[in-house]
Amino acid sequence: MPPNTVLTENELNRYSRQIRLPEIGRQGQTKIKESSVLVIGAGALGCAALQYLAAAGVGTIGIVDNDWVDESNLHRQVLYNVNDIGKPKPLAAIEKLELMNPEVTFKARFLRYNKESALKITEPFDIIVDCSDNFATRYLINDACVILNKPLVYGEILKFTGQMMVLNYHNGPTLRCLCPDPPHPLEIPTCAETGVIGSIAGIIGAMQATEVIKIILDKEGVLSDKLFSFDALNCTTHIVPFERDPEHSIVKELAEYQDLCLSEKGSVQEVSSDELKMMLANNPKISIIDLREKEEISDLGFESISIPYYEISEHIPQILSMDFVVFYCTYGIRSMYVINYFQNVHKKKNLFNLVL
Repeated sequence: MPPNTVLTENELNRYSRQIRLPEIGRQGQTKIKESSVLVIGAGALGCAALQYLAAAGVGTIGIVDNDWVDESNLHRQVLYNVNDIGKPKPLAAIEKLELMNPEVTFKARFLRYNKESALKITEPFDIIVDCSDNFATRYLINDACVILNKPLVYGEILKFTGQMMVLNYHNGPTLRCLCPDPPHPLEIPTCAETGVIGSIAGIIGAMQATEVIKIILDKEGVLSDKLFSFDALNCTTHIVPFERDPEHSIVKELAEYQDLCLSEKGSVQEVSSDELKMMLANNPKISIIDLREKEEISDLGFESISIPYYEISEHIPQILSMDFVVFYCTYGIRSMYVINYFQNVHKKKNLFNLVL
């Protein structure tokens, strides 16, 4: 056993209640100290998972995130406080975690987990914890773990619900076995659109940390080949089994992961206010959709349908039924995201971006 993995007197005292468990003991606590865990995403799930992993004595914890602490984070990202607003999340997290447990080695990466960085970032760690908030990143994490043969503890939250599962564990199923291809970002609601209760992040994040400890200790009952779902509003749980898919479980290289992106230059038709007036004179059935939030809305000068950008996923069939559609937002960026989606995914034509 390497000298740095011998439990010190301070550690024996700190983890005494954990060590008393027959399933752990000194030998198990030493395994925990020898382990390394990478948490991708230091948001709501990450804050909960990180605190319990650090408190449990995981020897090395990596944190990857490219976001800053914002006031809107504080109701669910309980590792931070008002003094952290504006700080990079990985650095703010480590400041708190080092005070919680100075025995742990923390490694912060303030960068985006993308195709170029994924394998290099993931490779040094034993276990990966997915606390990200979008499917492009989730599938990228899954594929990197399959290529590197790393167990992955997956978590997801929305509204009053949460889901969790362990992927790629002992040749078990992967995310692509459950759903071979990721949904497009505009087809699914997110916490930013529909909201989330902060405590659900604590529940699922803590459960992720528990699964990590079970994996480290090689205990039975790891949540592999099962999807656990929790509905806090109705206080119900479900476990749905699923199997490894021989075809979709094999990943040899990282693919392209579709996140929100702008259309290529020149592929979006822009119209001015005067041009739109002329178009309406010839075709009064043109639909104008205002993507702004309620607090942004001012007189557009045209009769329009208000569908805030974050509610687009709920109105896809309605928009597909429209022949000519003009989108508007304050800076044109959200309009281009939406047009990009409908043009590329649904091959819809006659879409315009209103530029005032």
